[in-house]
Amino acid sequence: MKFALLLFDPEDYWESVSEEEMGTALAEHVAFAEELRKRGVVFSGEALKPAKEARSLRPSEEGPVPADEPFVALRQELAGFYLIECADLDEATEIARRCPLGAGIEIRPVWEASP
Repeated sequence: MKFALLLFDPEDYWESVSEEEMGTALAEHVAFAEELRKRGVVFSGEALKPAKEARSLRPSEEGPVPADEPFVALRQELAGFYLIECADLDEATEIARRCPLGAGIEIRPVWEASP
């Protein structure tokens, strides 16, 4: 099964941290990725640019239209993700507990289309 580990941070967090804090955070993610490799977990992941650089679409009678705000309103913003393959939600949770936390992590099963 595939699971998305959705990583959240406070809004504008990365614009307020020092280079040293940024380096420490990146090193934590490098260590997490290395642990996944050692465990044989198939994964991928990316960091995302801030929500203010994004665009959101909303439904309308004419179809999807750009929204006034570039993001879906949350108290935190989606900062990145890992896509992992594991047996079940319990294993995904156990793996996510080792991931650098930020403001929180949502563990969401991925819909897999049937061939």
